[in-house]
Amino acid sequence: MPVHILCVAGARPNFVKIAPLLRALGASPGFSVKLVHTGQHYDDKLSQVFFEELAIRRPEIALDVGSASHAVQTAEIIRRFEPVVAAEQPQGVLVVGDVNSTIGCALVASKMFLRAPFRFRGGSRLRPVVIHVEAGLRSFDDDMPEEVNRKLTDAISDLLYVSDPAGIENLRREGVAEERMAFVGNVMIDSLLAVKERALRSSASVLGELGVAPRRFGLVTLHRPSNVDDPSALAALLAALDDVARRVPLVFPVHPRTRARLAESRIALDGTRWKLTDPLGYLDFIGLTASARLVLTDSGGVQEETTVLGVPCVTLRANTERPVTLTEGTNRLAGTEPAAIRRAVEEALATSGPGRVPRGWDGKAAERIVEHMERAFGAKVLKPAVSSPPVRPPC
Repeated sequence: MPVHILCVAGARPNFVKIAPLLRALGASPGFSVKLVHTGQHYDDKLSQVFFEELAIRRPEIALDVGSASHAVQTAEIIRRFEPVVAAEQPQGVLVVGDVNSTIGCALVASKMFLRAPFRFRGGSRLRPVVIHVEAGLRSFDDDMPEEVNRKLTDAISDLLYVSDPAGIENLRREGVAEERMAFVGNVMIDSLLAVKERALRSSASVLGELGVAPRRFGLVTLHRPSNVDDPSALAALLAALDDVARRVPLVFPVHPRTRARLAESRIALDGTRWKLTDPLGYLDFIGLTASARLVLTDSGGVQEETTVLGVPCVTLRANTERPVTLTEGTNRLAGTEPAAIRRAVEEALATSGPGRVPRGWDGKAAERIVEHMERAFGAKVLKPAVSSPPVRPPC
């Protein structure tokens, strides 16, 4: 029998990461896979459009959790996912990234005992194997909810697949056994490279609608609570960005959270310098990113996308969990102080030529993950757990 895996996705960045994993797992005869959509992001612009553009199949299981505070949302994910695991009896639960769906579903799987044992690393096991893709990332800022989710998920996961080389060192410092971790590259880049040509072909229509020309505009994304939830902090940050907009017009796809804060704070941006839009689909956003002169963001994933696309990026945060985008990519860490943002923008605008694409960001990360999982589960051999020798996957 194939090894049964539940793949979990719930928020916009999850969908980009889960798409190549579903394809790679589906191509392996050693696995049977079902997709669980927690419903953490449920708006069509943050969810359905990604399923359509990335050709993600319809989820077999939908938890329909919806929006709530971190505690309530995580608790509801746990409550709704537990009976799913009890009914499905999966040998593995695969989670991606660092959102509430990630930690909630990992926690359920780590405490569940199945009705029948299965083979894992040559031995017999009763609990589902927790598989964390994009493990080891650390901002070292425990005020970030994502940082808490990352650390907790890594602590209870059995297989940790790392996208940034620094992640291996982070996990070692935390005492994680070598056999639990493997550097595999970046599944988010698998999706980007798969759609890049389509995105570039369709970018002309998006640019035309916005009234901007290639390489003559900047792209802005803002959604982190530390940047948008405090009215004074948001106003100060937008004032600093407005100075940039006086030099190069800024396209701003506004996250629902940020739009609500703008309305509450009665902040208005000058339409001659700013082009505000609703959240964009994946293809449109990648096309805009590839066409931009620079990108200003507080998103982790955008730091990775700009690195691969060779577009200068200014990160509006005091830290990043993706240091390879600074050392090898096109990213600059500016923080949120106006003077520092101005300096980073000046450096970005003066940049010529792309940075170096990090190792393993080549479009084949999902394939490497599945190959590693096949060895760990013995999924190609499919021998009984009691008669198989130990399997120790290489790091």
